Amino acid sequence: GVRAVFSTGAVGSLRADLPPGLLVVCSDLLDLSGRNLTMFEHDVVHTDMSAPFDPSLRRALLSAARQEHIEVVDSGVYVCSNGPRYETPAEIALFRRAGGDVVGMTVGSEAVAMREAGVPYACIAGVTNLATGLSDSPLEHEEVSQAMAPLSERMLRIILAAIHEVCGDA
Repeated sequence: GVRAVFSTGAVGSLRADLPPGLLVVCSDLLDLSGRNLTMFEHDVVHTDMSAPFDPSLRRALLSAARQEHIEVVDSGVYVCSNGPRYETPAEIALFRRAGGDVVGMTVGSEAVAMREAGVPYACIAGVTNLATGLSDSPLEHEEVSQAMAPLSERMLRIILAAIHEVCGDA
């Protein structure tokens, strides 16, 4: 009976023009995690991933951001790496050349699971840092946690408004 799933992600930016503090409504993904995540262990089921982030839920997030007067970037390619370690400078260079905009460790797996379950899914990502190699200093987890805190309130406002838009008072 789940009608929609809205998620959040803390991400590193692969682009200097997407600095920390921005919110990105993810539009596509590159799953480079190497995980073999599937709900179909004993059956061969090929799941369509032409829209890993549901277009109507993406529109709801964008509309909600406008309604809440919160600036968001209306599209971005999410690169899912395996983690829990941060990426190397060479990996970040590869992700950028492959067309990625932001990098994280969880959203790709979530998108696959939701598509296999037939549940519409969308993600708003908070840029917490420039990815490894794009900054002069090493990346620390505390930096990511501190940067996510002020983004959380804006993300919650957008998601609550999007839920209301999609589900009404139900």
